[in-house]
Amino acid sequence: MSQFYSSQIPNKDKPAQNQNIVVKDRKSIEITGVKHVESFDHEEFLLETVLGYLAVRGSGLKMQNLNVEQGQVLIEGHIIEISYLDDQGGEAHKGFFGKLFR
Repeated sequence: MSQFYSSQIPNKDKPAQNQNIVVKDRKSIEITGVKHVESFDHEEFLLETVLGYLAVRGSGLKMQNLNVEQGQVLIEGHIIEISYLDDQGGEAHKGFFGKLFR
C-alpha cells in the first residue's frame, strides 16, 4: 500500500490579492493590497495596488506604517480625496502625469 504526500505548502508570506481601504474620521487611512508606493508628499500619495493605481489626496499627509511584505500602508493627515486612476475609454496608458494633466 503506497501513501501519497503533497509537497505543496501554502505560501503564508505572499500577501492576499484583496484590497481594503479603511478611513477613520478623515484623519487616517489604512490600505491593503499595495504593491508599490510610486510617490508621496504632504499633499498626495500615489500607490500601485492590486486593483490599479490609487491616489490619496489631502493635507499634512504622513506615512505612519509601511509593511511591504503584507502590502499594507497607513497614512495619517487630513484626507480630502481617494481615487483610482483608471484607463477608462480605451486610451493608451499615459502614465500618472498624463492622466493628471488631461
